Amino acid sequence: MQATKANNAGRNVVVVGTQWGDEGKGKVVDWLTTHAQAVVRFQGGHNAGHTLVIKGVRTALQLIPSGIMRDGVACYIGNGVVVDPTHLLLEIERLEGIGLDVRSRLYVSESCPLILPFHVEVDKAREALRETSGAGKIGTTGKGIGPAYEDKVARRALRVQDLKHPDRFAKKLHELLEMHNFALSGYLKSKALEFQPIFDHAMKVAEELKPMIADVGYMLYMANRQGANILFEGAQGTLLDIDHGTYPYVTSSNCVAGNASAGSGIGPDMLHYILGITKAYTTRVGSGPFPSELPIDEPGTIGHHLSTVGQERGVVTGRMRRCGWLDAAALKRSIIINGISGLCITKLDILDGLDEIKVCVGYELNGRRIDILPLDADDIIACQPIYDTFPGWTETTAGITQWDALPLNARRYLERVQEFIGAPIDMVSTGPDREHTILLRHPYK
Repeated sequence: MQATKANNAGRNVVVVGTQWGDEGKGKVVDWLTTHAQAVVRFQGGHNAGHTLVIKGVRTALQLIPSGIMRDGVACYIGNGVVVDPTHLLLEIERLEGIGLDVRSRLYVSESCPLILPFHVEVDKAREALRETSGAGKIGTTGKGIGPAYEDKVARRALRVQDLKHPDRFAKKLHELLEMHNFALSGYLKSKALEFQPIFDHAMKVAEELKPMIADVGYMLYMANRQGANILFEGAQGTLLDIDHGTYPYVTSSNCVAGNASAGSGIGPDMLHYILGITKAYTTRVGSGPFPSELPIDEPGTIGHHLSTVGQERGVVTGRMRRCGWLDAAALKRSIIINGISGLCITKLDILDGLDEIKVCVGYELNGRRIDILPLDADDIIACQPIYDTFPGWTETTAGITQWDALPLNARRYLERVQEFIGAPIDMVSTGPDREHTILLRHPYK
């Protein structure tokens, strides 16, 4: 018999990045959890980072959902996430150190693949080999994310559920370590790792993780049927998606809204509203094409302004982010892929004081004009951006919470972007704190 939706079922929202990550998703998720009883991470690993500013206090999260900052909100790590158990426990301890109750509210899917020390070594060794061979780095964080996803797809991964069965874990670890050591000591010219230290440490962390291991998909389904509103929190951004991003300069998971279903174990009928997060300009960390990129090193230039005023440095890596004008043609691609219901524009205040503001509305590619980001990375590299130019504004937008209070030119800028991309702007963020938000249409209402 087909399951039917309960009459009192909650409303659910998916939050995804529409650029190359770092769009400010964490702040928006934190703001939305006023109306949610559960927050779910459904892909990525601790290569992602969300910075939250609450009453002036900054907190960086890498693996634990942003809802942990709200008392009483349940937090779930879905099966689409790769979990480094050592890092997870360190993050839990850090949050407990500032007085948060974490362990009673955090649930980790037993189906999550594990990141183990050899994944990290393989990741770092590959990047080093690419650099010395002249192939050029992909720009990974070196945290073992890609190799862990490879083991998942090859059907050989150790998963969180294996931590509950020491003999099974040991057998699978022997086989997996032998394969990775062969690659490390042979092809990658690095050192092989020993079995016993990895096994002993895994069994130690297993005892701390066991109380948090859960059937996440079923828990979410039941919570929603009982009236809970759920927030699905994406990591990275659409243009880093393994299938739809600027391949091969991408992450190793699906960052798009559709993966909220597969990566958490619930059906797509539970995804009611898709909120895309977009900076008022564009940034990117690591290698890969970036048509609207501006130089950031020279003081007095637009790129330098975006980089310094926007404090554009990676949460996880500390690397300086590349900066450029808003690329609305790339944004149009993301809106189509995700089925965006509405957008939240973040960091509008960073554009304050600029004489003029540009928006990329298309590209010149091989003698013809196109108005959407191509699929081939080599084509994107060849794209010459085409800009619309708008007058800037001298007034400050920082901390504004009402649309009508924005400077006229700021409103005109946002209205033109909305017109070009064909999706409504439902929220505008005017600062890092959760209160610095303009609401035009509420995702939960």
